[in-house]
Amino acid sequence: MKKSIWRKWHKWLGLILGFFLIMFCLSGIFLNHSSLIKNYSISRAYLPIEYQYKKWNNGLLRGTKKWGKDVIVYGYSGLWLTDSYGKKYYDFNKGLPVNTDYRSIRGIVETPSHQLFMVSQYDLYTLTKDTVWQKINLPGGGKERLSDITVKGDSLIIVGRSCIYLSIKPYNIYSKIMLAKPTNYDGKASLFVTVRRLHTGGLFGFVGKIIVDFIGIVLIFLTISGIVYWFIKRRHSHGSGISGKKWLRWHNYIGRISIVFTLFVSITGWFLHPPAVIAIASGRVPIIPYSSMDTNNPWKGKLRILRYDRLSGDWLLHTTEGFYTMTSFNVAPKPLSFQPPISVMGINVMEQKKDGTWLIGSFSGMYEWNRKKHTLIDYFTHQPAKPVKGKPFGAHAVSGYSSDFACGDVVVDYKKGCNNLVQPQWMSVLPMSLRSICLEVHTGRIYTFLGLGTILYIFIVGLGCIWCLWSGWKIRENMSKRCKKKSIKE
Repeated sequence: MKKSIWRKWHKWLGLILGFFLIMFCLSGIFLNHSSLIKNYSISRAYLPIEYQYKKWNNGLLRGTKKWGKDVIVYGYSGLWLTDSYGKKYYDFNKGLPVNTDYRSIRGIVETPSHQLFMVSQYDLYTLTKDTVWQKINLPGGGKERLSDITVKGDSLIIVGRSCIYLSIKPYNIYSKIMLAKPTNYDGKASLFVTVRRLHTGGLFGFVGKIIVDFIGIVLIFLTISGIVYWFIKRRHSHGSGISGKKWLRWHNYIGRISIVFTLFVSITGWFLHPPAVIAIASGRVPIIPYSSMDTNNPWKGKLRILRYDRLSGDWLLHTTEGFYTMTSFNVAPKPLSFQPPISVMGINVMEQKKDGTWLIGSFSGMYEWNRKKHTLIDYFTHQPAKPVKGKPFGAHAVSGYSSDFACGDVVVDYKKGCNNLVQPQWMSVLPMSLRSICLEVHTGRIYTFLGLGTILYIFIVGLGCIWCLWSGWKIRENMSKRCKKKSIKE
């Protein structure tokens, strides 16, 4: 390709994608250090209308808990108390931090002694006699993200991302339990998770994140310097001027010495979203020695939901690698060969009905799963479930469920919400955490004007960024070849 063509590609892709690339980098840096921003929230009134709560969508209702004559509703924005008809809703967040990120609730349980316990994504709480949520410190200093809570008799079990915590009445002492290696453990790691941690730098801890942050800053500089040079050049019809040449010199120099790193971050990010993610979604690779994944805990970051199956008499554990079963916490979990499909976005509903059938819901749909009969029925069509392929969203992206209301089962679609339970209008603009907003920006979902195009946003824009970086390299390579030829002739 001629140098002039490479220049056109580089110039126009840089100008068109510049804003998006800067947003990629800024949001990525913030997400890499989410602890610095999780205390801040922004009203949904200032976000695209698609982010306002309507009909309990967007995770506002994840689940409910029957409490006497009342019903506790919980989700991404906290807890609300209502009756079985859902006529009026009262704030039930007393004792919780005011920041939305701390009010993302994962579950509520009631012990046989009628004591309420609740987990947010960061902390465990119990409800005092004054109806105030009181924080309980878990072993390890609360550094682990929490994902679920359940009870069996007098035993209270909290599920973290890597370990489980067990306590028995009066629930003053909590034991940290690391589960044994599963029977199918191969000593390898998910290729998707490995690529994701490479992209963030988290594979090599804090130092790795700082390096990736620096690469992000380099990309921001390359974008701004390129735009500034183009702007100066347009204002000087006779050339770019001395100032413009300085910007160009630094743009070329930084771009040349950082090309391997900027391409690395761009390509790894590109592979984390559809359709490119299909290529790595099911792959497994050896664990990189001395990385954050090189640990004696085979479940690090993988645990999600734990329930006791009263019909089968065993524990049913859902992880990022599927469902496992175990008779106790001291034995090796066994993978289940027959299980419902779960979206890569995670599981949102896991409840056992009176007849022993499990209701399993995620963005891949909702299923009635009978483990004894080995049947899997689509909740919506009442027909045998069909394999789910490709897309992370099914026809029904289930984000919440409740059977505690007089109107019957409430099944909430993440986008469409539900029609049989009325949501108060004042809830529509409840705050959204700054961390969640950064995630929406980084994935491109914030650009709602793209419609269905948001699914392919990373694929298209990411490919454009990679091509822009490569075209810049080719321009410098061609210039170097020309200079060499000129020096040989002389």
